[in-house]
Amino acid sequence: MSVATAALARTPFTGNATTGELTHWRAVATEVAQSLAVDALERDRKNEQPHAEAQLLRSSGLLDLLVPAEFGGAGGHFETAFEAIRILANADGSIAQLLAYHYFNQTGIAFYAPAKQQGAWWERTVAHGWLWGDSVNPVDPTLLLTVEADGYRLNGAKRFSTGSGVGEVIIVNALVQGGENDGKVLAFVLPTDREGLELVDDWDYLGQRLSASNSVRYSNVRVDAAEILGEVTEEPVSTLLIPGLQLAFANFYLGIAEGALARGKQLLLGRKNAWFLSTAPTYSRDVIFQRTLGELKARTAAVAALVEKLGRAYDLLIAKAGDVTAEERAELAVAIAEAKIVSTETGVEVANRIFEVTGTSSTSNDVGLDLYWRNVRTHSLHDPVDYKKIEVGQYFLHGEAQPISLYT
Repeated sequence: MSVATAALARTPFTGNATTGELTHWRAVATEVAQSLAVDALERDRKNEQPHAEAQLLRSSGLLDLLVPAEFGGAGGHFETAFEAIRILANADGSIAQLLAYHYFNQTGIAFYAPAKQQGAWWERTVAHGWLWGDSVNPVDPTLLLTVEADGYRLNGAKRFSTGSGVGEVIIVNALVQGGENDGKVLAFVLPTDREGLELVDDWDYLGQRLSASNSVRYSNVRVDAAEILGEVTEEPVSTLLIPGLQLAFANFYLGIAEGALARGKQLLLGRKNAWFLSTAPTYSRDVIFQRTLGELKARTAAVAALVEKLGRAYDLLIAKAGDVTAEERAELAVAIAEAKIVSTETGVEVANRIFEVTGTSSTSNDVGLDLYWRNVRTHSLHDPVDYKKIEVGQYFLHGEAQPISLYT
């Protein structure tokens, strides 16, 4: 029952997205976003588990975008997935988060499982239409796996388990006690209806209300040996999962900023008069408001250029699989940390300052402009951006990377 720790010989991801691939999935994501936009505010206020939204993602094909074509998926690239996340965030940051976490939970197959075992996992996720949640929050006490015949028993609890409320399966990390894997952290997959696994519907926060990020409790949950993906190690290619997830964050912060700008523009153009001290005929013709929007738009465009570049770079490095070096991994992780910094600050600033051009009337509860700020403000606290700044500064000054963790 020992878990192999050999380097991954390959990943199923190769090359970069074609123009055709990007065009197709942009159209799919845009259609989904338009559907989400219709009642985003109403759904946010209800604060219910997003089962209908999960089904929308499933029926659109977005859940299987990254599954290799040889196993029944779309055979897409991370660059395309990042863009889909960004487009959805224009309309609904919660569902963009749900999709982002799904992608990196699902592709844990490639990051953790031995190559010869990956095909069966990919085929199962397609056949059953799985949405993948997670239960790996590292700031909670460690989950414990206790050895028993042909498997384990899992005990403990995790908060902030994104997607667990609506996912068919969740990926879990836990520390093994006893046996030949004693002291190892294993990644494994559990169905959310497993006996002893309790989904606690306690996600009631300022924003990202529909990300299904509730708590999960485990009471002597059976974990079969066949449900183990592999060991969580510091092998360079397997540890690229976390920078990839951080880049997904940058994309949905960017998408929220773009959504706030679009909604702000709509509201500003709808204002028919002007401030009484202005000589402009309308608010939208007032250079003060034009200047503010110009500044916010330019900053958002700069973030977009950076994350698009990094999406392509991520695909290229993932394709090297076991040949990825620690130095290459560190360089890309720091570049993604830079994107995390500017996307966080730009997203929060845009979602906040958009009110400067839309006026008091835009704070009405039925307008819902606050949804963008509440969403980006909530998730941008996931890990302190100041530590990302330190990570970048340390690498720039000394060429020293931060220790590998579930945040770096």
